[in-house]
This record gives sequence, structure tokens and C-alpha cells, in this order.
Amino acid sequence: MAVAKRPSATRFGVEPIYAHIVGWGMAVPERIMTNDDLSAFVDTTNEWILSRTGIRERRIASEKETTATLGLKAAQAALDVADILPTEIDLVICATSTPEYIFPSTSSLIQAWLGATHAGAFDLSAACSGFVYGLEMAAGAIRSGSARTVVVIGAETFSRIMDWNDRSTCVIFGDGAGAVVLRGSSVEGGILSSVLRSDGSGGDLLGVPTVGSIDIASIPTLSEGHKMGKMFMNGGEVFKFATRVIGESITQALDIAGLTVSDLKAIIPHQANMRIIQAAARSLKVDESIFVCNLERYGNTSAASIPIALCEAVQTGKVKPGDPIALVGFGGGLAWAAMVIRWGTPLPDDKTRLLRNQQRQITYRLAWWRALLSRAIRQLADTLQRMRPARGRMERLRRNYDRAE
Repeated sequence: MAVAKRPSATRFGVEPIYAHIVGWGMAVPERIMTNDDLSAFVDTTNEWILSRTGIRERRIASEKETTATLGLKAAQAALDVADILPTEIDLVICATSTPEYIFPSTSSLIQAWLGATHAGAFDLSAACSGFVYGLEMAAGAIRSGSARTVVVIGAETFSRIMDWNDRSTCVIFGDGAGAVVLRGSSVEGGILSSVLRSDGSGGDLLGVPTVGSIDIASIPTLSEGHKMGKMFMNGGEVFKFATRVIGESITQALDIAGLTVSDLKAIIPHQANMRIIQAAARSLKVDESIFVCNLERYGNTSAASIPIALCEAVQTGKVKPGDPIALVGFGGGLAWAAMVIRWGTPLPDDKTRLLRNQQRQITYRLAWWRALLSRAIRQLADTLQRMRPARGRMERLRRNYDRAE
């Protein structure tokens, strides 16, 4: 799937609509697990992990932290930057491989907690490339005129699907969330192009077996010793796949946008492995410094890795207004995606920021009370419903007693 540089759809038939990122935010657990911490219960060392992955530490969710709570915090931070009220949101998309439930969607939980009462919501499953897929779905909705404001979240708690006896995977992954707010504008720029690709024939290389199979015993990976609900990965084959598709997909997205790799100011890749990023730099014939990398501190956070890295790149000045940048994700599916964005959009009016921040906080509190009240009403209705048969029996006994007298 490739998307043209200029949107062909118009809103109200007047002018093209461009999808701009106007807000960004991230949330990571407080708990830090270092390589030395891991070596206390896994047969590994700091040197072994660092030399093969580039990772020194990762964040691990507490018992009170979930994919949805981390995604909520990231979304709230993004709304603060965009200075947008939850009631202005038209759509919430959450890219995740570790949802709260099979259903309801994690995005629906976040939508309710935000108080985004006018928004639709759905989860998107494309593993580590899910955030870029989500951005393109959001941009498409904005270009078509069906939505003006969309929140896209990448959130994961991979620590809960790790086999902590498998050092080939458990040393790599961490937890976290990142989010952006996209808004339609007549100002040219924003998301310029994207390339979405998939090769399901590689589905046996990276995945998590679940009870969704018609015949669980028929899942080939289980016969190879993998565990239900735990992640498995053929690291060597995934490495070959990733190093091939990064350069190819970025080049394709640049061609659609009418740019070249020399125009890019930053490349924000999925944070999987330092060796993969180094190989991608060689493939594109660019200096490694153009790549944004925070792998050392967070590990691989799957769909959350690109938005977390994007947030830090903006905060540190690595990405500035007017900069052409590229995002690229790759992972289970096998699926991969690249996107070219021209960064920057008109800033909100600071005069109203304080007032709107107060309005957001009130909306969040009202959303909490609304959910609590709704749950209490349902429980009361259920209790009354159960009491009706008992009241009916009492009435019959009373009538029978009256007749007997």
C-alpha cells in the first residue's frame, strides 16, 4: 500500500486537507531493569546483551501499570502539547500487541478515560510497525474528511508475554507508550507519503501463540517448544528481514514524496537492535548520526518505540519545524512500514492554553465519575432484576395465604 504525496480528497470540496502531527507525548514505567539485574536470574551478562543489542536497561510495568494506563498517560501528554480538548477528538487508534483484553479494545478504554465522548476507537495489530500503520489510517481519515482530530497511540507491556527463561527474547524487550495527535489543516506538509507492506509467509519467525487457533495443537511453533501466550522469535531470520526492508521502504516512501535520502534531517526507526540500525545506515549510505536511537535506555518497546523516540527527538531538538523526517517500523507479521513527514504546524494560541488545560483536567475527572456512575447503575439494575422473581414468589405466597383463610 502506497499513498501519494498530495491528498486527493477535499473537505467540503474546497481544498486539500493535510494531516499534521500537532501533539506528542510518552509514558514509561518508573521501574528500571538493567542488564545486571537480568543476569541475576537469566544466564547472561551485561557485556553479552550490550554487544549484541546495544541495550543497557529497559522499563518494566508495575502491577498497577497496564498497556491502557500507559497509553492514557501518553495520550494526555500529547493533548497537552496540542492544547486540544478530549471532546474535539474524532478517533482514537491504539497500536498494540499486548492489549488489555481481546475485546473491548484498549483504545476504547483510553477513549472513555479521556472523556473523548464524540470519538470512535479501535486497536490496530501490526506488531512493531503498528504505530506507522496507525498514522497512515489516521491520515487517511483526515484526508477523506471523516475526521479532523485523531489520537494515535503505540503502547505495550511486553514484559507480560516474555518467557523469562528464554534469553534470546527476554533481554531485548521493555514496556512503554507514546502518542501523537494528528489534525487536518490546509497548510501543506505533515504526512507526505507512506509505504505499508506485509509478508505473512514469515509468520512463523516472530509471534505469540494464542487460544484463537481452531486447533491449538496444530500451531507449528508449539511443537517446537514455544509456550502459549509467550513470545518467540527467530532472531537471525528477523535480523536479515529487517536489514533488507528498512532501506527499501524508506527509499520507496521518499520517491512517493518527491524527496531523496539526502533531504532527510532525521530517521526514526523502530528500536529493535543497534546492529540493525547500523546495517540500515550502510544500506542507505548515510551517517549513523541521522538515526534517532534511544534503544540503550528503553530496549525494544514494539509499537511504542517509534513514538517514544519521536518525542525525545523533538524534546532534544533533533527534529525541528520544517524538517523532512522518516519513520520506519518492522516486525511480526512479517509487516513493515515507512513514512515521510514534513515536521511542523501552526502553534496553538498560548493565551488560551491555561484555560484549556483546566478544561482537560475537568474532563478527565468527569470521565472517571461517569464510568463509576455507569457501572453502579448497571449493578443496581442487575440487583433489582434478580430481586423480581423473589418478589413474585412472595406475592403468590401471600395470595395463597389470603385465599386459605
